[in-house]
Amino acid sequence: MLRLVRQTLVGVLALTAALGIRALRPIVVVRIGGLRSSRIGPFAGKAELYLCQRDSGVHDGRKIDVFYHASRVSNHQLKRMLDRTLHVWQFSKIISRVSNALPGAAVHVVPPIPVRDTEGYLSKYPTHLGFTSAEESLGQTELRKMGVPSGSPFVCFLARDSTYLTATHGDREWAYHNYRDCNVENYVAAAAELAGRGNFALRMGAVVGKPLGASAPRVIDYASEFRTDFMDIYLSAKCKFFLSSGAGLDNVAQIFRRPTAYVDLIPLEFLATWGPDDLIIPRKLWKRDEERFMTFREILDSGVGRFAEQEQYDRLGLEPVHNKPEEIRALAIEMDERLNGTWSTSEEDEKLQQRFWSLFRTSNLNGVFLSRIGAKFLRQNRELLD
Repeated sequence: MLRLVRQTLVGVLALTAALGIRALRPIVVVRIGGLRSSRIGPFAGKAELYLCQRDSGVHDGRKIDVFYHASRVSNHQLKRMLDRTLHVWQFSKIISRVSNALPGAAVHVVPPIPVRDTEGYLSKYPTHLGFTSAEESLGQTELRKMGVPSGSPFVCFLARDSTYLTATHGDREWAYHNYRDCNVENYVAAAAELAGRGNFALRMGAVVGKPLGASAPRVIDYASEFRTDFMDIYLSAKCKFFLSSGAGLDNVAQIFRRPTAYVDLIPLEFLATWGPDDLIIPRKLWKRDEERFMTFREILDSGVGRFAEQEQYDRLGLEPVHNKPEEIRALAIEMDERLNGTWSTSEEDEKLQQRFWSLFRTSNLNGVFLSRIGAKFLRQNRELLD
């Protein structure tokens, strides 16, 4: 009985609020939107792009936007930071359900926010999230506990595997995503190289398949030994750069405008093209029946560049080939030297960049092309540019 009374009261309050926002419409338009909280990539990326859109004037006018967390929260530190930046009121989720059943609902819904920065917002506007002084102090304390002295440069690296989704979203079948999985051992040479250049290299991941094992000095298995929600965000926001296979957490580095070196990226049309300081090397696709690699033009023109399920590759006899440890190491060196101001590019390198990006067209996936492909990767695979 008490539960029925509570539900009735909640329903009446939500209906009153839904009718109230309609009554206010001549003065101010109240819109409600859900934050995709369960996956850290969209959780971070969509919120930041909304804030950039707001800066650009997309959401100007007599509007007040209120948000709620639509599902379980993937990272509570990120939630805290968004809750103090956006107007977040969890009861608005119930108001939204009631409002959507009434006439005129569309006016009171925050328009869909993209997860891909096709307009280049991140390069135009500064980051909107920040740490409090207490959080800054905590972050530095935790770094010292990990053995990273204050002021020391560190690089985050992350190799995607299926362990996280299986552990946190086990109610779904994720095998269709297996083509994106990587082997963290292929990243060890890059981590050791970066450590040898004076950086600390921190292996990231909320849930990982296996510990890093024996590694070089200054290479730290943060994911297995020190991982917290808070430090996931702090490290991603403060790193010199983030080396990643495209696995959600690198979106946090993006929203804090940290340079990102992407490796093992697939599908080809889903490359993150909007980062002016970002470097990328994609996976190549081996055609089993012809015993050769597909050219990049073939991948893009055939539609294979949008394949998002393992079965699609299997059906055409295509094998996505992992980037080799040496390729990953070379990209890490290029990024480190670019950030240190010691990288030298050549006329040939610039021509190869132009040839690669000339293959792409603007689309719903890509609107700006500011990133670069790894120089050594292009030199070694120039035949795939034909």
